[in-house]
Amino acid sequence: MVLRLGLTGGIGSGKSTVAQIFEVLGIPVYYADIAAKKIMNEDKGLRSAITNIFGEQAYENNILNRKYVSSIVFSDPAKLQQLNALVHPATKKDAETWMQQQTSPYAIHEAALIFEAKVSDRLDLVIGVSSPLELRIKRAMERDKVSREEVLKRMAQQLDEELKMSKCDYVLLNEEQQLLIPQVLELHEKLVGLSKQKNDG
Repeated sequence: MVLRLGLTGGIGSGKSTVAQIFEVLGIPVYYADIAAKKIMNEDKGLRSAITNIFGEQAYENNILNRKYVSSIVFSDPAKLQQLNALVHPATKKDAETWMQQQTSPYAIHEAALIFEAKVSDRLDLVIGVSSPLELRIKRAMERDKVSREEVLKRMAQQLDEELKMSKCDYVLLNEEQQLLIPQVLELHEKLVGLSKQKNDG
């Protein structure tokens, strides 16, 4: 039985970078955000439900109009809740199926909203990626080409960083002082050992 791990962190924390290091080590990673986009485009039932909430403009040429939908949900918490209520269960189900197919010592479910979407209930352990606020804002502004204000607005929709990290079983620091790769390698060794214990026990 594969050890199920979660990987989370706030906007700009660098959790995707951490996920990629795990992939280099041969660990499969389920990217919830990418999977959700795919499901929103391919699941007919989900598409019509999203169109009902956001109108015909929600899709352009059968592809989710992310810019349009994002502009609505980031300024309307009720609409964001409606969207999450549709997308989270579908993504969870997809992730569950994916996890069952993995044969590595452990597999990772990477998601920003691991606790908010109650994904953590189905996982053995959760890894958090922590970064100082200013560094996160800078990274997010550069990556998404958005204003500081926009980043702060998105951050407000997520669980408080300190609270999120306090819920994690392991925390990796991505603050440009400590090297990230050695931290991941050390944790990888630990997790392989835990997986062995779980399967031997």
